[in-house]
Amino acid sequence: MNDSSRPQAGRREWAGLAVLILPTLLLSIDMSVLHLAVPALTEDLRPTGAQLLWISDIYGFLIAGFLITMGTLGDRIGRRRLLVIGGVAFAAASVLAAYATTPLLLILARALLGVAGATLMPSTLSLISNMFLDPAQRTKAIGLWMTGFTGGMIVGPLVGGLLLEWFWWGAVFLLNVPVMVVLLVAGPLLLPEYRAPGAGRVDLVSVVLSLGAVLPTIYGVKEFAAYGLSWPPVLAVVAGLVLAVSFVRRQRLLADPLLDVSLFANRQFSVCLAALMLVTLLGPGLSLLTGQYLQLSEGLSPLSAGMWMVPMTAAVIVGFAITPRLAARFRPVGVIAGGLAVAVLGVGVLAQVEATGGLAYVVAGQSLFFAGTAPLAVLGIDMVVGAAPPERSGSAAALSETGQEFSAALGLAVLGSLSAVVYRTSFTSPGGLDGAAIGAARETFGGAFAVAAGQPAEVAAAVLTSARAAFADGLAAAAIASVVMLVAAAALVIAGLRHLPPLGSRATVAAESSEPTSS
Repeated sequence: MNDSSRPQAGRREWAGLAVLILPTLLLSIDMSVLHLAVPALTEDLRPTGAQLLWISDIYGFLIAGFLITMGTLGDRIGRRRLLVIGGVAFAAASVLAAYATTPLLLILARALLGVAGATLMPSTLSLISNMFLDPAQRTKAIGLWMTGFTGGMIVGPLVGGLLLEWFWWGAVFLLNVPVMVVLLVAGPLLLPEYRAPGAGRVDLVSVVLSLGAVLPTIYGVKEFAAYGLSWPPVLAVVAGLVLAVSFVRRQRLLADPLLDVSLFANRQFSVCLAALMLVTLLGPGLSLLTGQYLQLSEGLSPLSAGMWMVPMTAAVIVGFAITPRLAARFRPVGVIAGGLAVAVLGVGVLAQVEATGGLAYVVAGQSLFFAGTAPLAVLGIDMVVGAAPPERSGSAAALSETGQEFSAALGLAVLGSLSAVVYRTSFTSPGGLDGAAIGAARETFGGAFAVAAGQPAEVAAAVLTSARAAFADGLAAAAIASVVMLVAAAALVIAGLRHLPPLGSRATVAAESSEPTSS
């Protein structure tokens, strides 16, 4: 039963949700298609290795860096207005990227895409909180919104492959333009405007401090994941943390802060954000490891490995779809904790993967893991945004997205490093290899395959057997660590959210405190 004290969303709001899903779908597509275009654009533009890394990474860095600023800016100038401005900028930057004639111009276009993309996620999520005031309807809307994002991850490689089959590499960027045109036409017709009443100016010093806190920290963590521990990323992370402390102190002193740190005093907000960050640590790292397993241990092509991930995506979409129904009948703590128990079962299955023949374990384990984390994803984001007062929901949405960006990067570093240490420890060197070859084979799973390619058949088989067994040990270690983090997330949820009744019998904290102001 819906909360009868809250206005019910009608056809216009649900049609508006379809419009809000478009940029979310586009962002997830955009994250995946560039990897397909890299060979063609490399041949055309001939970037250096460093330039190619910046082409790939700068988009994600700037999205993460500008999320907090853009979320707060939307609260102040109007969320629909910011969404439209971001849509125009995203379309223009997409055209610039498509027709870039030099690597530097493409890097600039990708940077602009990142800044524009940072306007889209918090704007769409905070507008959902304004349009769907009934808690049960809002949960359903967020589930559909997240389904759109996940669907883009499936559609992206397929659409990108088709475009690259018939057109030049720039076509993957031009795909953004017609979607943004639909947003720009339909958005003003179907989406309400909302801005925080009496909001002051954006504090530019806080903007600089937030960028200085987020960008070096994300950069350093990504460098840990890619290249291991070294002084430059350590210094970057330390600098980011120092600036983060300065940022928080400044927010406490400002009458109208960029980020309202008092949100963390709300137990619902803090618990959900912490649990989301814990679980977001796991997904990217496990996906990276299982992707390597399917291609190197099972010998699947990238396309075949991707197709075997379809059941996982289908499972998470089903999880998104059924979560609102479960949350309407049962307490959120039970729905989330029950889902996390399923996720624990999934990573437990992954821990059973052996050197070869583990395809079924990987598919089943990943599907259970992602289906089990779906309730936390839907209800956690719903409660993070719902716990904030309406004038701060954009800031809350941005903080949620920033936290998950950071956790995803940190998860790659943590699980990747753990599996690498176990791999190097477990790898047993066969006879017939010199010291350099042994070192290369022990360093990485891919390195073992490169070494084996230059060896006699018997030696090569021994190298690959040892490497596959060692990698399976590393995957099992990452799975066991994931069980610990999932149990910690479940304990946090049980301790912090057990007082909340089912969605059908409650209103959110924000709904109880104030109403949104339209303009």
